[in-house]
Amino acid sequence: MTNRQARIFAIASTAIAALAFLVLTLDSHRQFGELTNADAITPEVTHGKDVWHKYNCINCHTLFGEGAYYAPDLTKITQHRGDAYLTAYMRDPSKFYDEKIHRRLMPTQDLSEKEIADLIKFLDWVANVDNQGWPPRPITVTGSGMSSGVVAQRQPEGTTPVDAEDDPRAKGEQIFRTAQPGCTSCHSIEPGVDMAGPSLAGMATRAEETLNSPEYEGDATDIEGYIRESIVAPSAHLVPGEMYSSGGTSFMPTGYDESLSEDELSQLTAYLATLK
Repeated sequence: MTNRQARIFAIASTAIAALAFLVLTLDSHRQFGELTNADAITPEVTHGKDVWHKYNCINCHTLFGEGAYYAPDLTKITQHRGDAYLTAYMRDPSKFYDEKIHRRLMPTQDLSEKEIADLIKFLDWVANVDNQGWPPRPITVTGSGMSSGVVAQRQPEGTTPVDAEDDPRAKGEQIFRTAQPGCTSCHSIEPGVDMAGPSLAGMATRAEETLNSPEYEGDATDIEGYIRESIVAPSAHLVPGEMYSSGGTSFMPTGYDESLSEDELSQLTAYLATLK
């Protein structure tokens, strides 16, 4: 290749690269409104963003993988935790963990109720932005707070094995691990491992004890009925003394009766009934 040919090649390559960059940039700007859910930006969302910056949340947390890494990424937090949980957590995070056990300190910021509500709206807007799967690792928990560790999900002692392909309980176990919001984000099946929700080890046994208790306020009459009620109407019965509800509302997300079919609910219930 002569010097003249090399110059032409370099100029042409630069021009093609610049043109490709310009086209991709214009295409990105064309999609920004849709990708960022811009129509959902309300004054409350804007105020929630101001609250996020006012209290320097980014000094510990990250959004879209950007920020500090002292505490979990909160990009999809509202898809893993309901409003009731997040509201109670931000009012007094010390109720959700023991610093000596969990070795972390989420400060109590003394946010007003308006600030809490709008911050949740901002985080919910963030959660609905099309972030192309980033960050790739979803938030998980190891204790009652919002840690980023991972809990091993082994079968607890006394569990009935469910590995037959035609067994609805086996399908229920798959639903337990894949349903959205994810059951495993809040619950462990390890005995004594309480996370954002209680451990489900021994759930069937506890369900029977609850049904026989005079304090039970729900409508179920058998174990599987109670488990199903706990999934689709978690506030029907609140266990006294447990820090999994606030103001008469369970922290358990609702809407599984809409996101799961009747067969899937039955399969999930059948699996959870094996946790004795």
